Amino acid sequence: MDDAKVIACLAFLFLCYQVLLVEGTDSLLSPKGVNYEVAALMSMKSKMYDEFNAMDGWDINSVDPCTWSMVGCSAEGYVVSLEMASAGLSGTISSGIGNLSHLHTLLLQNNKLSGPIPTEIGKLLELQTLDLSGNQLDGEIPSSLGFLTHLSYLRLSKNKLSGQIPELVANLTDLSFLDLSFNNLSGPTPQILAKGYSISGNSFLCTSSSQICMGFSKPVNDTGSSQSTGGHHQRVLAVVIGFSCTFVISVVLLVFWLHWYRSNILYTSYVEQDCEFDIGHLKRFSFRELQIATGSFNSKNILGQGGFGVVYKGCLANKMLVAVKRLKDPNYTGEVQFQTEVEMIGLAVHRNLLRLYGFCMTPDERLLVYPYMPNGSVADRLRETCREKPSLDWNRRMRVALGTARGLLYLHEQCNPKIIHRDVKAANILLDESFEAVVGDFGLAKLLDQRDSHVTTAVRGTVGHIAPEYLSTGQSSEKTDVFGFGILLLELITGHKALDAGNAQVQKGMILDWVRTLYEEKRVEVLVDRDLRGCFDPVELEKAVDLSLQCTQSLPTLRPKMSEVLKILESMVGQSMQAEESQGVTNVYGERTCSFSQNYSDVHEEPSFIIEAIELSGPR
Repeated sequence: MDDAKVIACLAFLFLCYQVLLVEGTDSLLSPKGVNYEVAALMSMKSKMYDEFNAMDGWDINSVDPCTWSMVGCSAEGYVVSLEMASAGLSGTISSGIGNLSHLHTLLLQNNKLSGPIPTEIGKLLELQTLDLSGNQLDGEIPSSLGFLTHLSYLRLSKNKLSGQIPELVANLTDLSFLDLSFNNLSGPTPQILAKGYSISGNSFLCTSSSQICMGFSKPVNDTGSSQSTGGHHQRVLAVVIGFSCTFVISVVLLVFWLHWYRSNILYTSYVEQDCEFDIGHLKRFSFRELQIATGSFNSKNILGQGGFGVVYKGCLANKMLVAVKRLKDPNYTGEVQFQTEVEMIGLAVHRNLLRLYGFCMTPDERLLVYPYMPNGSVADRLRETCREKPSLDWNRRMRVALGTARGLLYLHEQCNPKIIHRDVKAANILLDESFEAVVGDFGLAKLLDQRDSHVTTAVRGTVGHIAPEYLSTGQSSEKTDVFGFGILLLELITGHKALDAGNAQVQKGMILDWVRTLYEEKRVEVLVDRDLRGCFDPVELEKAVDLSLQCTQSLPTLRPKMSEVLKILESMVGQSMQAEESQGVTNVYGERTCSFSQNYSDVHEEPSFIIEAIELSGPR
């Protein structure tokens, strides 16, 4: 009897094991010994044909998918992003994707995927960005996508989707942009609550005000009054003729669009038009419009230039002042990828980040349009010839550091997908009309590089501001930006345009060792910009130098996170401001008056290390 029970138990366990093997990732459980996220990813791989072997490194025997290509993980080791755009993938999307429960970002655009959109995507409740555009997906839009309440960016354009727009999807209120354009959607259009959306290119869609809606007609009131047979026939004939004309026109438009799409001239044909129109929350400009705005890119309108391109001051037809960045390497990314990346950058909105106003794209040109910053860059202000009073006093310099830290923290920890700046320096920190720090050029390293933004052979940035591990290996991370921020902090303290160049590794060690020696000897006042005329807070100075040395340590793991940097700066600047407000030592302009002064003759002169910076913007 006991033997029979044992055999029965073994048989039951074996049956359970077989069920798990059969169900695979369609269950919340996974086969014995297999990470359930690995099983979900392998399920996706099994349903796709990988033309360029992009998923060759995906291995069912792995317990950690975080090292796989196109897979991003959180600090806890959960899969939070799949960036598989333009990877030459075909086949279908596996329903097993619903088991990646921590997923924040799913990018599968510009492949050759077919079949329906799995309803299981609606289980990814943490999803914030979903882009399936530019494929051959068919069937209806799953209503389950309406369960994704954290979604801010949903793009299903340029597919073969049919049916009506689900009410649940239309009712998503937190969407920054919804793109359902160029599909075969039909029926009445519901009220869409997204902040920006596009439904153009759906010949069978109609608005609620239409009398006839491609088969969906409004009910006609029947008052019971006597009507002539001739009048009735005339109305029927008018409806038939109207329906027939609408159908013929729709078919012609559909055929024209298919030919247009297959010829891959969708975007270039838009560019050739001399007009401005909206794409989501961004504006798309014609090249001629920006050419006129900048005086044919007159050299007199140049605001600055660097590794990414030249920036011109421009005035649009509506008299709005803008800054137009004309990018280098225009052919480095494809047109579709460029637009996608630009829209992703446009979603990063923060008071300390430079807002992207719009863009222009032609076969030979890539341009970005930003609001004009009246006070230029921090580098411009630090280079100004000293007058009675510098435009950046000590108070403003510390506020610049504070604002920059807030902007970088948003890019690193609050933006999705995460953005690494890779060129933090005074020239890329702009100043608005209130001298508030605005971080510019973020995301451009990724925008101009098709390869993985974390490991690349194209080092972009400025020698002297680049972390040693990035310069030597091409590997970047958030700590790369922390290093750049540390150098920026030293620039704000010293007023120097750059602290390093040439033989970077040797020079950098010498200069930072020199700063560290002064800090240990408690003589950091030697570092202070002479233009400040001894007007600075000695306590803040010591803390700022200490923070800059923490940020510029050679090992990335020893550097603080931007969240830790921000806490130190907020504590430092906040305490000082509270103390001064209580003592009433502010002038009529709301600036701190000088509470510390020192004669220049009292300061021992140290050798100057002002060296020109070198831009890096291509392969090493």
